[in-house]
Amino acid sequence: MNSLLLRNARIDDDKNLFDILVKDGHIADVAAQIPSDPSTKELDVRGDVVIPTLVESHLHPDKAFLEERMPNISGTLAEAIRNTGMLKAKYTLDDVICRADTALRWCIKHGATIMRAHPDVDPIAKLLGVQALLELKKKYAGYLDLQIAVFPQEGIIKAPGTLELMEEGIRLGADVVGACPYNEKDINDTKRHLEIVFKMAEKHGLPLDMHVDFTDDASDPRYMTTDTICDMTMAYGMQGKVALGHVTTLGSLHVDEAAPLFQKIAKAGVTIMPLPATDIYLNGRKDKLNVRRGMAPVQALLQHGVNVVYASNNIRNAFTPFGNGNLLTIGYLLAESHHMGSANQQREVLKMATYNAAKCLGVQDTYGIARGKKADLVVLGSKRLCDVIQDQPLVEYVIKSGNVIVENHLQAKAATVLQ
Repeated sequence: MNSLLLRNARIDDDKNLFDILVKDGHIADVAAQIPSDPSTKELDVRGDVVIPTLVESHLHPDKAFLEERMPNISGTLAEAIRNTGMLKAKYTLDDVICRADTALRWCIKHGATIMRAHPDVDPIAKLLGVQALLELKKKYAGYLDLQIAVFPQEGIIKAPGTLELMEEGIRLGADVVGACPYNEKDINDTKRHLEIVFKMAEKHGLPLDMHVDFTDDASDPRYMTTDTICDMTMAYGMQGKVALGHVTTLGSLHVDEAAPLFQKIAKAGVTIMPLPATDIYLNGRKDKLNVRRGMAPVQALLQHGVNVVYASNNIRNAFTPFGNGNLLTIGYLLAESHHMGSANQQREVLKMATYNAAKCLGVQDTYGIARGKKADLVVLGSKRLCDVIQDQPLVEYVIKSGNVIVENHLQAKAATVLQ
């Protein structure tokens, strides 16, 4: 029997320290003091924070590290899509695997062992991204739970053949239906795009994760589809199975006037997923004064009961020339840009990359720190959960299915001097 005992873990700022006993990959007990057993390995974390694994709920590993090959000079979404399309034409399977492999390793080392990836599926890249990630899913089995979405970056109606490629990607083993309805020629094709992906999700019994409403104003109806998507979610009976990435146009609406829409999003069980590093970087490009943050209104959405999560989206490409796979850094950016500075608010930001994200990916039943949950844990060098985002602490241990897969710590002598 594989067993591990974490002693003196901080899992709740309002309670005393707990011990966490792990057996055969699951949490067997959480209690104030668990008796020692000679057959059980013990780690005394001395009051450090222990959280369930971070969840990287939206990443494009197939497009990682492309920025150095063709920089996005204008910093706009249009150039990012154009440059990436040109680079995709030169993809090889080995190249995609190599770049994606690095991105996945970075995420794991920073404590994210559950992920949803969105490889492009279109007549340019074809299925290279899906094939690469299926290979890496096998390689990192036991280290990373990876969901794969078939993502039509170039549109569906605008890019003939994409629909067939998406179906083939699902047949090969993709887990999620993706969408990009704004990248169609007009609102009619945007609506057709939505109808296609909802029917595809229904046909295969899969969740739906879409890139939508990604701009900093509400003038183009292609970027104002959230209301329609909520109606379709309820009509198709997909409450709790639809996620929307970016949704930055919501930030252009007056929060009081948008309250009915926010209530509808909550009623439909639709997850809203800001992607701060990308959203802030690409939006507000035409502003000459008081440049907009260009993000969904996180606090207002939370106040209306919406499940809000955040993710990295990209690592060093034309959409986001930043990133190192560290979700806590992305959380810091979100907290700063949304004025979420109180202790409760910073705990809420941490929750967005843990419990909220697990709910978004449909793994909430096996996720958390409680008896019977999977022993996917991260030990962080902070003493309170409310300090994790601002501390940007060392990831001391990453534990997957009860096994320590990453370990970082100061040598004993140095630790004594620096205490």
